[in-house]
Amino acid sequence: MDNANDKRLFWACVIALGVTAFGFSVRATLLDQWGEQFGLNEVEKGQINGVGVWPFVVTIILFSLVVDKIGYGRSMVFAFVAHVSYVLIVTCAPLALAPTGASPQAVAAGQRTGYWLLYIGNLVFALGNGTVEAVINPVVATMFRHHKTKWLNILHAGWPGGLVLAGLMTIAMGDIDWRFKVALIVLPAILYGVMMLGCRFPVQERVAAGESYHTMLQEFGILSAAIVVALIVREVGGNVYGMSWQMQTLITLTVVGTFGLYVRALGRPLFVFLLLLMIPLATTELGTDGWITSLMEPQMKKIDLNAAWLLVYTSFIMMVLRFLAGPIVHKLSPLGLLAVSAIVAALGLLFLSHAAGIALLAAATIYGFGKTFLWPTMLGVVAERFPKGGALTLNATTGVGMLGVGVLGFPFVGLIQEDAVRRDMQAQQPGIYEQISVEKEGVFGSYIAVNPARMQKLSQEQSRQVTQIEEGAKQGALATVAIFPVIMFSCYIGLIIYFKRRGGYKAEVIGIRSSNPNRTTSQTRRSR
Repeated sequence: MDNANDKRLFWACVIALGVTAFGFSVRATLLDQWGEQFGLNEVEKGQINGVGVWPFVVTIILFSLVVDKIGYGRSMVFAFVAHVSYVLIVTCAPLALAPTGASPQAVAAGQRTGYWLLYIGNLVFALGNGTVEAVINPVVATMFRHHKTKWLNILHAGWPGGLVLAGLMTIAMGDIDWRFKVALIVLPAILYGVMMLGCRFPVQERVAAGESYHTMLQEFGILSAAIVVALIVREVGGNVYGMSWQMQTLITLTVVGTFGLYVRALGRPLFVFLLLLMIPLATTELGTDGWITSLMEPQMKKIDLNAAWLLVYTSFIMMVLRFLAGPIVHKLSPLGLLAVSAIVAALGLLFLSHAAGIALLAAATIYGFGKTFLWPTMLGVVAERFPKGGALTLNATTGVGMLGVGVLGFPFVGLIQEDAVRRDMQAQQPGIYEQISVEKEGVFGSYIAVNPARMQKLSQEQSRQVTQIEEGAKQGALATVAIFPVIMFSCYIGLIIYFKRRGGYKAEVIGIRSSNPNRTTSQTRRSR
């Protein structure tokens, strides 16, 4: 960082990313409270988790298309307003609940309204989060264009840093009304807003190099657009508005076809491959983090610790290691670091699925080490290999990861839990399960879930038995989630072999526009 402006801007970006983590952490710790207060089942809680993530991609993609025209400063004003609005909407949700003694119909209606306020509030927050990443990723990649992977890792230390700070504060607040915990988000939001006032944002690398807007779209390509549009239409059209699959297909083909007529380029195959790989990556990290407090709470209680400490602990590991990313990336290379991280994450999830007592901390340590470098290093690889894609290719990578975990990852982890409960309950207590189960519709079609209302009609002993089975089944479901990092490991090994046969992995750097007649704006060279 060459000057005071760059230093202030960089750390403001780190804090802004920390705000997005605040919301994620608070939602993760309050999910069970929301479920109890608003009568939500596991899949409905998963949908709230998901809507806190998938709208992110709508904003990050749209802002990536126009952020160089709108300006980074104006974009961050929108992010600030969205973060504050989230607090106002979500804290109003309990006001919709029916008073004590109301009819069952009134109770159900109040809970449904409360559910939608939680849903809409988390949607608004996700839009603000998408705006933040649409700005900070290209800004930092441009400021440190010759050390992108290193500084993107340091930037993304803001995510676990936010998780740690939010976790410590919510734990310290104890059983206080959860609305005060949500309101904590306002504090770091004000901080990054004040720090960014007066900052000069850099001209994005693609723009500075004189690469056209059309070139950026071609680098992204038709295939990448198909992935993004299909996921957005599936979530917004299918899950929110209940569109038929025929209508979803028609909208997807129309949008992608129109884009294709203008761009006339399929896009870079390697970039498309990395986009698809972000879905299991995001599920491994965010999909697990979103559920881990709820899943591990029974075991943490046995050693007299708040379950939120598990997320705080693994996040602290991530924060520290990301600040040390430079030498590690230099030693292993970006792809080598990704391969090692994936296999360590898989081992950590397997260990967590069976760990008890103090062994939980050992398992959490392995998992924390494994997930640390996955996300920012993938961004580094994309930034290094596809600089002509500008903000679009870089942010689309994050966007597809977040959209994938929102549309598929969170609900899928919830479905894994319900399926594990179903198997164990049918094997151990089939009669009781018949009484409390109900058929539901979700992202993956119909499924059988435990109905919280029917649970209340069981005897105390029956409730104890059901709870015990649920706790064991849900923790064991983490072993199934481990398949995602195993898939990633195989893919990274394949990429290492691919690049080795072509002389090794190297970053591509596009020339910055200069008055020097011997240096052209479209020139592309290999970094030394």
